Amino acid sequence: MSDQRYDLRDYDPVRDRETTHRIWQETGWIDDDKKDAMDAFIKSSTNSLVGDIKGEAECIVLTASGNMRYQEDELKLSGITSVATSRLARKRGLAGKLTALGVARDADNGAEVSALGIFDQGFYNRLGFGTGSYEVWHSFDPRTLKIPLEPDIPERFTLEHWKEIHESRKQRMRGHGGCNFDTPEVTRSDMEFAKKSFVLGYSSGDSITHHMFVRVRNVDDGPYSIGWMAYRTMEQFLELMALIKSLEDQVKLVHMREPPGVQLQDLLQRPFRYRQITARSKFENKTSTDAYWQLRILDLERCVERTRVGPGTVDFNLQLHDPIEGLLEGDTHWKGINGDYVVRFGAESSVEKGTKGSLPILKASVGAFSRLWLGVRPASTLAATDDLRGPVSLLKELDRLLRLPQPHIDWDF
Repeated sequence: MSDQRYDLRDYDPVRDRETTHRIWQETGWIDDDKKDAMDAFIKSSTNSLVGDIKGEAECIVLTASGNMRYQEDELKLSGITSVATSRLARKRGLAGKLTALGVARDADNGAEVSALGIFDQGFYNRLGFGTGSYEVWHSFDPRTLKIPLEPDIPERFTLEHWKEIHESRKQRMRGHGGCNFDTPEVTRSDMEFAKKSFVLGYSSGDSITHHMFVRVRNVDDGPYSIGWMAYRTMEQFLELMALIKSLEDQVKLVHMREPPGVQLQDLLQRPFRYRQITARSKFENKTSTDAYWQLRILDLERCVERTRVGPGTVDFNLQLHDPIEGLLEGDTHWKGINGDYVVRFGAESSVEKGTKGSLPILKASVGAFSRLWLGVRPASTLAATDDLRGPVSLLKELDRLLRLPQPHIDWDF
């Protein structure tokens, strides 16, 4: 070990339970009544890792397996679901090294991409992650919804239905970038961590066809926050929105993320007027955006092979820099994807190690290239704002060819 002040190892539920509770309490993530929920969350993880200082866990990193939709294909996902460090272990590089180890272990087990939610931009760039798309959040009075239908009487679902709710989430309509997680305990934990919440939806036989999970700040009049929606058709989406509208006599504000592919403003009456007349009030109607998730490629060959674009092709040499290599400690086969490659994007895309002298050169960090490949931003923009460089002619060809839908993970973690 290069730094003898700490040790990286697997979580031990007997040895580490109390110390990891303390870590999450020091970060403000749990109160005393949520310790059991944290235990269940850890148990559901693919990897549970801790960093020791003086023999006690002072950092914990959790990962969960799943998949991500890329165009019409599925990629194996490593979701970094928790990175937490105690107060005495901050600014020592422990969280970065422990997260790198979790990423590498998942890559060894076949994960092709990794994603996480960020506390701020910059930290995870050091592990090769690049910022994802903006997510749009709307706060609105449900009375302003324009929904041309009456919803059927919904069913109440509770924590007892956590497996069925998880399956409903997995079966939901997903677009480019949409993520799912394998173990239903992930959904159970999401529900248990909420202090006040409820689930309304509809079922057919033993299957929940569409539902919404709602967190409540003030039961009396709101705000209510839509934690997630799961639906398989746009008709089911509109029925869930009609359910939200049905709360209008009591609830004065609803907060929700704009669903992928939907422009929620289309369903709101006089949105600018209501923003003006509610400005700076407890029930302010507003719209905000944040890019709060990041992603990186783990398996370059598998990811590039999934890309189908056209007409035409573009071939280039890729000089890829992967900063995670310098953070990796421990016995893992995967050491990042740093290196020189020959890439083709087209109807059939490919990548191979090496160089071809006649081809133009694209130099990029793995984070910037991941953003390009996923369709977050075009090459010419990334060349101006991120760590990506190449001839103008190559950048324009990549701009023309890589016209992918905006990616949305549609599952916060």
